[in-house]
Amino acid sequence: MDYQGLLEEVATHVAPHIGQGEVAQYIPALASVDPRRFGIAVADVDGTVTGVGDWEVPFSVQSISKAFSLALVLEQDGERIWRRVGREPSGNPFNSLVQLEYENGIPRNPFINAGALVVTDRLQTLTGDASTTMLEFLRAESGNPDLAFDQAVAASESEHGDRNAALAHFMASYGNLDNPVTTVLEHYFWQCSIEMSCRDLAVAGGFLARHGLRADGSRLLSPRQAKRINAVMLTCGTYDAAGDFAYRVGLPGKSGVGGGIVAVIPGRCTLCVWSPGLDARGNSVAGTAALDHFTTLTGWSVF
Repeated sequence: MDYQGLLEEVATHVAPHIGQGEVAQYIPALASVDPRRFGIAVADVDGTVTGVGDWEVPFSVQSISKAFSLALVLEQDGERIWRRVGREPSGNPFNSLVQLEYENGIPRNPFINAGALVVTDRLQTLTGDASTTMLEFLRAESGNPDLAFDQAVAASESEHGDRNAALAHFMASYGNLDNPVTTVLEHYFWQCSIEMSCRDLAVAGGFLARHGLRADGSRLLSPRQAKRINAVMLTCGTYDAAGDFAYRVGLPGKSGVGGGIVAVIPGRCTLCVWSPGLDARGNSVAGTAALDHFTTLTGWSVF
């Protein structure tokens, strides 16, 4: 497969979409990012990576981190996390409080903010340092020892994190957090602030394409667990636009308000696309268009 030529064709096709949408405004440190940036990378299951555009420029991973925290919790704790968080699409914005009250403090899925806070809480209990555990894992899987937290982004999220604090306190009132709310929030903000490039994320997510095998060939997850993460990414990974994303792209994917999207083609490769302009639901406009065109050109989807 000529990935280079394929990605260049995708980039040319989506050029009119680059710069469309709005950068994330509610996190001030992200509001100054140039919306005209665009990069895309594909990492084959053997780790070979190809990219075009701004594919080696680091950006804030934000909610893409939720897929990795879920994987680490499943690896260490098996299926127990599903007693505390569901696996259904939310149908509401990623930071909604509405369903928590109706469902007694149990988040609808692990990729909305409430669910990710529960997963971070469990990872903190299991490791004693959730955010550093994730950073070390991502350094190992990406092969990039220089990955780091963006302190300005973490501080910005903390200063403007009232909604996430409300979600955490609400779940704590139902007994669905084991650690202090301040601790959970701190590690959640740090993990979202990690900076990675399309290259880094495509390579780091490779275990989801390899049915649970890490970059070094050791097993992180069982094939069943990897399948289940991919399934939840397909149904819940792009917030309340998951149905439209499945319709257009046809792949498991996890987006973040930094403008990145990771998508998985099981048994074949992992992709990451980045363009900071977001649609009304918090997903990259050009990124979604790029993945749509990629699967249209290749015929590679899970359908």
